[in-house]
Amino acid sequence: MFARLAGIAILTTTSLGSVAAPNDENDKLHAIPKAVSADRIEQDIRKLVGFGTRHTLSETESDTRGIGAARRWIKQEFEAISAQCGGCLEVMFVGDTISGEKRIPDPTEVISVIAIQRGSTDPDRYVLMSGDIDSRVSDVMDATSDSPGANDNASGVAGTLEAARVLSQYKFNGSIVYAALAGEEQGLFGGKILAAKAKEEGWRLKAVLNNDMIGNIEGVNGVINNTTARLFAEGTRVTETDKEARTRRFTGGEVDSPSRNLARYIDRLADNYIPNLDTMVIYRLDRFGRGGHHRPFNDLGYPGIRIMETNENYVRQHQDLRTEDGVEYGDTIEGVDFDYAAKLTSLNAVSLASMAWAPAPPADVKIKGAVSPDTTLSWAKANDKQNPQLAGYKIYWRYTDAPQWQYSKFVGDVTSATLENVVIDNYFFGVASVSKDGYESPVVFPGAAGSFGE
Repeated sequence: MFARLAGIAILTTTSLGSVAAPNDENDKLHAIPKAVSADRIEQDIRKLVGFGTRHTLSETESDTRGIGAARRWIKQEFEAISAQCGGCLEVMFVGDTISGEKRIPDPTEVISVIAIQRGSTDPDRYVLMSGDIDSRVSDVMDATSDSPGANDNASGVAGTLEAARVLSQYKFNGSIVYAALAGEEQGLFGGKILAAKAKEEGWRLKAVLNNDMIGNIEGVNGVINNTTARLFAEGTRVTETDKEARTRRFTGGEVDSPSRNLARYIDRLADNYIPNLDTMVIYRLDRFGRGGHHRPFNDLGYPGIRIMETNENYVRQHQDLRTEDGVEYGDTIEGVDFDYAAKLTSLNAVSLASMAWAPAPPADVKIKGAVSPDTTLSWAKANDKQNPQLAGYKIYWRYTDAPQWQYSKFVGDVTSATLENVVIDNYFFGVASVSKDGYESPVVFPGAAGSFGE
């Protein structure tokens, strides 16, 4: 049988027979955004702002002010969410004492709060959503002045709490981690500590969604926009070896790191499940010359991206509370659009759910087809016990200058497949795992450049 694709004739693989793809429109992914509450997000942001300051070096003994009170309240919220789902969350502090650093000169406890929702069949496979607890004003060492941190980053923490409320009502195959990370403004220390824990404990961490400023719609450039968001994703892994770099030079992969294919995945989910939201995949680790809490995970080779608003307002970031020449400075509650924060929270929740319901991303993906009219991909057989929901695999391909995957073919529960008369030189290729209910993993580019790990 012949099919028409991209202006060429393709002979479908006869050895595969007729393979029906699972339905990729799932009612649960449409229901999740409807359950996210802008009112609850507003309440949480107001509560976090009410602690006065959440600076990493601030008060820890008070129950009403400072970073200590804030992290204890977050832990109590996660525990309350867990109580509502019959104890489905494992809630804990994760921290260390940091000293001798430029922004933390004296011994200081940097303590994050995490909640783990264990998967039923593959509990050691994780996806993670995070927001940052701490706040700051103009002087990064000022631990006493009021520092509301409403958008930066009470919005990310509130979104993480709300995602936990919504998703804890479901059961998943893989595990979901909800993290309120500390010490971001002082040097990304909360992320460094949790990433090191993941590495030490052997977490199969497939995705890190760092939410840092998801509530502002009014940019310093004068643009008011509540319909777009940015997904920052680095290219080549920083952990790439010299041998892997030599291979990549001849086979490609510069724009197909797992972080970038994670971003493409979320971009597609936004189109399908989040009304009135268009995401921009930005080929950069973070904003120009700046950083965020996904970076410590990227540093250890984990796929991770930053999700945030499109138009930042710098008079509301890292500023003392003041009015100058009629301009109000400071990160106050008035600068947060709660409906927009709920929209970006919904995007996170849908993405976490889709990945946790999907089978694990394919491992050991390989490709061949040099000096041939055909392209053949192969991958390792998935662990049946961990992935009982597996229906099979889908091959994706696109033109090399296309930002998003353009073409796909469901090939069934096999470990290799050939695209006849699709020339390897003209496209980039990848493979995704597909569940019986149609949930897909992110697309995995062949070789070390695109691997999501085992």
